[in-house]
Amino acid sequence: MPLAIVGAGAAGLMAAITAGREGAPAVVLDGAKVLGAKILVSGGGRCNVTHDAVTEGDYAGSTPPAIRRVLRRFDVPRTIAFFADLGVTLKREETGKLFPTTDSSRTVLEALLRAARAAGAEIRHPWRIEAIAPLEDGAFCLSGPAGSLEASCVILATGGRSLPRSGSDGAGLEVARHLGHHVTPRVVPALVGLTVAPECFVRQLSGIAVDARLEVRSGTGRRLARMEESLLCTHFGLSGPLAMDISRHWQLAVAEDAAATLVVSWVPEQTDASLDAALRDLGGTSVHAFLASSLPARLARALCDVAGVAPTEVGHTLRREARRALVRTLLELPVPVTGTRGWNHAEATAGGIPLGEVHLDTLESRVVPGLYLCGEILDVDGRIGGFNFQWAWASGYVAGLAAARRGGTPR
Repeated sequence: MPLAIVGAGAAGLMAAITAGREGAPAVVLDGAKVLGAKILVSGGGRCNVTHDAVTEGDYAGSTPPAIRRVLRRFDVPRTIAFFADLGVTLKREETGKLFPTTDSSRTVLEALLRAARAAGAEIRHPWRIEAIAPLEDGAFCLSGPAGSLEASCVILATGGRSLPRSGSDGAGLEVARHLGHHVTPRVVPALVGLTVAPECFVRQLSGIAVDARLEVRSGTGRRLARMEESLLCTHFGLSGPLAMDISRHWQLAVAEDAAATLVVSWVPEQTDASLDAALRDLGGTSVHAFLASSLPARLARALCDVAGVAPTEVGHTLRREARRALVRTLLELPVPVTGTRGWNHAEATAGGIPLGEVHLDTLESRVVPGLYLCGEILDVDGRIGGFNFQWAWASGYVAGLAAARRGGTPR
């Protein structure tokens, strides 16, 4: 009986390549008509393969020590070497992101598929799995609309719920749940844009991007998350790396505390004291001219309107109340977030099966011997910049290696 891998995404293909090279060629089953859709659309079609500096601090979900144990088994240098061996050379951009030199995600997908088949993998698609049943001899029966298959052991690499049109619609989480695993109480879209109320001014500033700071605060004002990065105003609200990174934190906060808020600082390099002093020293310079020296002019004018200060007002006529209103607007402006763009636009899943339910050295289930889990189905989600792919490579490698070394004979 073969090793079966459910899911031919990044983690599943890595598991297949690793297992095959260890002498255990796999049958890879995927329900999608087009393989690797997530790989193809990632990084704007260029595929952000990884980041030059990856630590457990770049992830949320399960505990940092647990995440670190998996990441260190297949780190960034090994990832670069692995892809170089496949004929895919990577280049580093100023942000630290690593892309293929071809700037084409198809280069990455085709190299992974070639390597998997060269390692003996048989890829069947569309071949959707709807149930996995342990057999008395320790093997498994996998079944779905296309039929059934018996396997000596199974690697679940089905993904979470992000981009369901790619095939990762949450079905794998339900399969794992039926096998006895627990799924975190909340599973929400991660790396997704935030929608704001129709009357919010940012929706009129579509296309404006600035370096900003976002904070998620509880109803009592306690800081729950704080991040600085590039923030993009759009027709629906907020996007860009900053909004996408903090989206999972905002959703989980609101789920626990309906009064939780999102607060933006448009000039994160400033403090209350420094900004107030700068406004007091404006002299004959207008407020708009001062703000436009560090912010896009349209945004500067909009912030003046929000603060209730005329853009043409000059420093020496600016009253104390107006200065304080400007300081609050620029440094601590609550944003009326109404939700996210949802699973169809999310790049990752926050939540899943806790790492506490697998053996970290093998990613074998503590609940069902012979079942392995890797990739996005686990409760690990990284920030934007190639970190989720690095988790896929590392966890796919660990699961593939362990499943292959387990051998073809069930325990």
